[in-house]
Amino acid sequence: MQQKNKKVLITGANGFLGSNVARELFRKGYEVKLMIRPSANVSVISDIPSEIFYGDISKEEEVMKAVEGCDFVVHTASVTGQWGITFKEYEQVNVTGTKNVVKACLAHQVERLIHISTANTIGPGNKSKPGTELNSFALLYVNSGYINSKYIAQQYVLEQVERAKLPAVIINPTFMVGEYDAKPSSGKLILHGINKRLVFYPPGGKNFVHIKDVCSGIISALEIGKIGDCYLMAGENLSYKEFFNLLNQVSGQDPILIRIPEFVLKIGGIMGTLSGIFSPVPRKLTYSSAYMLCLSNYYLGKKSERELMLKYTPIENAIENALKWFRENDYC
Repeated sequence: MQQKNKKVLITGANGFLGSNVARELFRKGYEVKLMIRPSANVSVISDIPSEIFYGDISKEEEVMKAVEGCDFVVHTASVTGQWGITFKEYEQVNVTGTKNVVKACLAHQVERLIHISTANTIGPGNKSKPGTELNSFALLYVNSGYINSKYIAQQYVLEQVERAKLPAVIINPTFMVGEYDAKPSSGKLILHGINKRLVFYPPGGKNFVHIKDVCSGIISALEIGKIGDCYLMAGENLSYKEFFNLLNQVSGQDPILIRIPEFVLKIGGIMGTLSGIFSPVPRKLTYSSAYMLCLSNYYLGKKSERELMLKYTPIENAIENALKWFRENDYC
């Protein structure tokens, strides 16, 4: 279904996913409107012909103005950091911001809202039985402010689909890899493994997906996604060791890989959490982040292949694209 001349608002448009999906939507013939914070760095989106709207996602009146005149909304804005962030900060953007977007979409009668959640609002599995959309939320006990706030936001969107006939589709991406990761976010994992003689890696693993596949899934969801459904965007399940081996193949480097024992990570996480109680200085490792690094965090993307017609790209290609972009932009 071609949607030429339809206007799409992308919240968080200068972020990793936001900038990529904005670029892809424009390429597909959509008119794009980009909502970003007034203080945001716009260099990563400066080449995209678009309307820029400066506003705060946590302020209802500003979101109302941003959504006005748009046919679709892709809500990517989110606090995603794992360290040194209070739950109040997560809640302000991930929960309150989502409620504001939903209210604005209902008020302006948009044709469809694509809400970007996370795979971890769905219970993960192991390699032999990866998590699917049928799995219930299973990570509350990890006490991750990011995961918990994204789950609350997702449930609110689904509730409004039922109660207010909100025309929304949920996208649940796994760990996205690719170019234009300007901050960087997931790209930190790649940068961790580059230009070192020793690379320490955690014992767990996760699902990795090419950022361009997630963008394709979002556009398909705009056009053919089922209202009220969740779609995992899940590429390849890899242990961290397997990921760094792929990175080494792509980069042509040969560092020594050293596995961090699970008990060492978790003890370090406990110490980080305890010290955070007595000091305002952000800790890079907490118990919840250490636990996630030890987890078999694996998923399956078959539903998106079947219903959104996605064909997943080998993650080696995503690593190659990301590394090329990082090198061209002097990150490594």
